[in-house]
Amino acid sequence: MLKKLFAILALASSLGAGAQEKLYNYDFFTNSMMEGNYFFSNTSSKGNSFIAQQKNKLPVSGEFFFTPGNSLRLQYINGSTGTWRASVFHQEKRGMDFFRKPTFLSFHIKVESDSTYDKDLPLVRFQYTDSTYSKPVSFRVKKTKDWESVLIHTSTFGSELSYPNRVIAIVFEQQSKDGKSNTIYIDDIGFTVKEFFQPVAKAPQLLSAKGYAKHVDITWLKDTSSAIRYVQVYRSEEGRAYNPVGIQDAAIGRYSDYTGETGKKYSYKISYLGNDFQESPMSDIVAAATRTMTDGELLDMVQEASFRYYWEGAENFSGLAKENIPGRQSMIASGAAGFGLMAIIAATERKFITREEAVERFVKVVNFLSKAEKFHGAFPHFINGPDGKAEPFFGRKDNGADLVETSFLMEGLLAAKQYFSADNEKEKFIRDKISDLWLGVEWDWFKQYPNSKFLYWHWSPDKQWVINHKLIGWNETMVTYLLAIASPTHGVPASMYYSGWANQDSTGQQYRSAWGGTTDGSKYSNGKTYFGIKLDVGVSNGGPLFFTHYSYMGYDPAYLKDKYTNNYFVNNQNIAKINYTYCVENPKKYLGYSDSAWGLTASDGPFSYSADEPNIAQDHGKIAPTGAISSFPYTPVESMKALKNYYYNHGKFLWGEYGFRDAFDLTNNWCSEIYMGLNQAPMTVMIENYRSGLIWKMFMANPEVMIGLQKLQKETSITK
Repeated sequence: MLKKLFAILALASSLGAGAQEKLYNYDFFTNSMMEGNYFFSNTSSKGNSFIAQQKNKLPVSGEFFFTPGNSLRLQYINGSTGTWRASVFHQEKRGMDFFRKPTFLSFHIKVESDSTYDKDLPLVRFQYTDSTYSKPVSFRVKKTKDWESVLIHTSTFGSELSYPNRVIAIVFEQQSKDGKSNTIYIDDIGFTVKEFFQPVAKAPQLLSAKGYAKHVDITWLKDTSSAIRYVQVYRSEEGRAYNPVGIQDAAIGRYSDYTGETGKKYSYKISYLGNDFQESPMSDIVAAATRTMTDGELLDMVQEASFRYYWEGAENFSGLAKENIPGRQSMIASGAAGFGLMAIIAATERKFITREEAVERFVKVVNFLSKAEKFHGAFPHFINGPDGKAEPFFGRKDNGADLVETSFLMEGLLAAKQYFSADNEKEKFIRDKISDLWLGVEWDWFKQYPNSKFLYWHWSPDKQWVINHKLIGWNETMVTYLLAIASPTHGVPASMYYSGWANQDSTGQQYRSAWGGTTDGSKYSNGKTYFGIKLDVGVSNGGPLFFTHYSYMGYDPAYLKDKYTNNYFVNNQNIAKINYTYCVENPKKYLGYSDSAWGLTASDGPFSYSADEPNIAQDHGKIAPTGAISSFPYTPVESMKALKNYYYNHGKFLWGEYGFRDAFDLTNNWCSEIYMGLNQAPMTVMIENYRSGLIWKMFMANPEVMIGLQKLQKETSITK
């Protein structure tokens, strides 16, 4: 999947979505996820000027802040023969691409040093996308040593700023040359719109608090008012004074307060902060205590938190999963949606929600999918929730069918078809609608031409087969061939498994060698040994771990075999063990890698989204929790050790309202601020497959699935 993303991401557009999408404030600094230094900053100094830095980045202060929990510390000397500069960059987040047109640059400042006066303060500039700078602008403070608000009209910096993403950084730089030492703290840097400065007179409605081992979840009644910038959370420990500990989007309705301590009682109250940061009245108080948890309770905790992404965080019109949160609010990701459906089934069985609640959600889902735009029965990668039309988020060429995303969606739907088996009107309605959707997919259309060896990933209604991406394994797309063979209405011959997915001619060899960077596994079968572990099938030494997750959330790999391996469960297990052993050995000496921090896979990253692999060329130093945790069926001991490490030792920055954030990189002092739809559900689903085999049992109970596998085994016996 990542190869496709890289091929077309450069064409990303926002066609058709602007009128439906939430407009975000364009921010440069709110909080740093990590202590120490702020990854999205840069410092420099010359001559006898000085600015404090850690690895050429600004230090983070957890002691002083305007909004909790931290600010940026600028400690500097305005040298007589030099200059200093500190840049704070806008952090681009996938899908956060619609912004309010700004009228002011806004930030809060606290002057700590006694000697600082107006000319000792920095000048401020914009850095533009073309690496040019605006003119410098000075500002004044009241010298009270309290936090002060600074508002500078954007026109002050030169030409009118018609769109905010022309600016990539806010730059603070030396003004005077008096040689004095100064310390200031800066918080909440961003563009703002004064028209949205409205008082928030009402108090938020705080609903609940629930304690876990090291954190407390609090919930409130969601509020989407444009007048509210944040919910501010206050905590009291063991009956002592309340202190501000965090901020959250009011529309999320939930905050996960990682206290880091077990066996303590905490009380909470919250307020709204308006766009001018003025505070509303306080809510009522809720309380909870942290407690010791068993391994089983920890698994419940992770499953439930990840499931919330698809329940509380679902797109409003469809009830289906978004690509990532935060991100586009009205855009559904078809594959993540399918994964989310399996997560909802697991959540129902674990009693995180009632069966009645699940039924209502699935009725909404299948109604939406039945009316959504399809192309020869296949769904687009992204769908606009309000109208059900294809959303070409990856570019104009990707405006039609996506067969792989459709496969992931069908994986979830077919599991649900068996799970909702009750003899009542609503569950029968769900089953019938799923049957219609499943039987309507024209898998054979995606051969492109009658005698094709391959299935093709995309088809566009106006550009046809222009992307021309053949589906060739080993990667995450085995499910596509298996479902195409299983289809009772538009099936393809089982021989395509070998001619396409397991293709061994020059086309397949070149494809695998190109992305794997090696001839290992270029003929689909591998047969080599890595770290003493034999690998039957896999490119290089197995690739990213999502290859062992996406196709096998529904398909039980223990039932899958071909002429290259007798058991795909064992093959996947060996890939996981290779990945684990590589991270333990840690040949590139990245911080944090260990027997409890492993699992290289596709995830967000400090520089870009990438699919990391257990080899020198494709190991970029970031760990995605989904890698190890979604491997629970293959490596239960190693996965549990990783889960505990991520929660108990890194939970302060890594754990949030939807469980573990997408990835972290200790070498670069970075943690992702997003959750991804393709990565949260596998944790819920694969933990459940480890614990009870539920999703495997439901999916494999479909008669067509088993008939498809029988066809494949017959073909395998012919080709041996």
